[in-house]
Amino acid sequence: MKTFLLSAAFALTATIAAHAQEQSEFTPIYKYRICLKDKKGTEFSLKHPEQFLSQKSIERRRRQKLKVNKTDLPVSRTYLNEIQATGVKILSTSKWNNTVLVQTTDTSLISQIAALKCVTNTKRVAIYTRPENKDTIDRFQRIVPDSVPRYKSRSQYNNYAKFDSLQSIYGLATRQIEQLNGAPLHEKGYRGKGMTIAIIDGGFYNADIIPMLKNVRILGTKDFVTPGGNVYENESHGMMVLSCMATNTPNLFVGTAPEASYWLIRSEDGDTEQIVEEDNWAAAIEFADSVGADIVNTSLGYSILDRKEDNVKYWEMDGHQHIASNSASMMASKGMILCNSAGNEAMKAWKLISVPADADDVLTVGAVNPHGVNTLFSSLGNTSDGRIKPDVMSQGEYCTVMNVDGTITHANGTSFASPILCGMVACYWQANPTKTAHQIMEEIRQRGNNVEHPNNVFGYGIPDFGK
Repeated sequence: MKTFLLSAAFALTATIAAHAQEQSEFTPIYKYRICLKDKKGTEFSLKHPEQFLSQKSIERRRRQKLKVNKTDLPVSRTYLNEIQATGVKILSTSKWNNTVLVQTTDTSLISQIAALKCVTNTKRVAIYTRPENKDTIDRFQRIVPDSVPRYKSRSQYNNYAKFDSLQSIYGLATRQIEQLNGAPLHEKGYRGKGMTIAIIDGGFYNADIIPMLKNVRILGTKDFVTPGGNVYENESHGMMVLSCMATNTPNLFVGTAPEASYWLIRSEDGDTEQIVEEDNWAAAIEFADSVGADIVNTSLGYSILDRKEDNVKYWEMDGHQHIASNSASMMASKGMILCNSAGNEAMKAWKLISVPADADDVLTVGAVNPHGVNTLFSSLGNTSDGRIKPDVMSQGEYCTVMNVDGTITHANGTSFASPILCGMVACYWQANPTKTAHQIMEEIRQRGNNVEHPNNVFGYGIPDFGK
């Protein structure tokens, strides 16, 4: 035993020493946002949007009488070539914001880029001073889900245990659909069929192999954190979000849009919290547009970051100061609806909604408990320019969701209030296909139970989709 302990101690010491050496030898990696002055030199034309947008995306605009404009044009290839010639690696672009995300280990190259005539500004958005951490879940040894769906009890939620006994087609998700009065839409056949929902999140661990999610209509996936990566091998948050809408096992667990189609997109890096995730998000939302998504759910928000100097300031919360918020504010003009979680900051120092929940013309969703009372954690509004936030409320406490092992469990957060509502938005739009994104969102606000006195806690309240 003594020999074993000495060997183990030696091995541990060697491992620590090797890790320390690895960190000391690691060359810092920097990511910068490059802002361009215009789109001169682009090889695309507004007369031929089919070259850079899917037919579904074009049809969505046509149906709402929205024109393709210069923000839809891809970033100038001529300018991209000039930037790439300096030696940096181009990671992604944002055509709506006319920006380029680059990576380098040599910051002197950024000075060369800043001197280019096509560049108006450069901004460091990330710095990595140590090797990338492994995800919390070991991506190489995935948990094998149960083959038989079952409910995993959570004793800490005993105060709401009575909701688990409700018997209906929705099973354990009954209350979160009842609260929005979603059954009348479902009963008339509006369950999201024909609607495309994109989920932008941090990962969809096991969503491809959990038995209760096998019948979900997944159109495709995209990873903007690790290009070419497998979104099913990263964090589980996005999978839980997906389950709120897409699960379809009658009498056990049925989501709010069980017949919709879904794109699963990763923009969130679970190892860090840096500005670059806004750039990832901006690229992700444009991808969602290009493949024809009607509605996007994003249960992400940014306020307090790893580097104190990068923290969001309240005066910036006007829907346009941050790249993610500015992109979100443009979505309705492209014919899309964004459902965005308000955040879980009310009991923390920040307290307020986060970027991009401050965006114009989106549905920012706060959280209530199963009784319709606001949760203590749901982030508060309003925006710095005085707009009502959150817009609406949905159940965000004791929410029925899928677990990574294939069981049904409960979870808290505006992260789940948003997709629960998002699914009902898809069903409502399916029932009213001639209406625009602006009209749908405004009708949902006007059917909130706090519409007479909207405020920074409840917004317009809990919508009644049966109306």
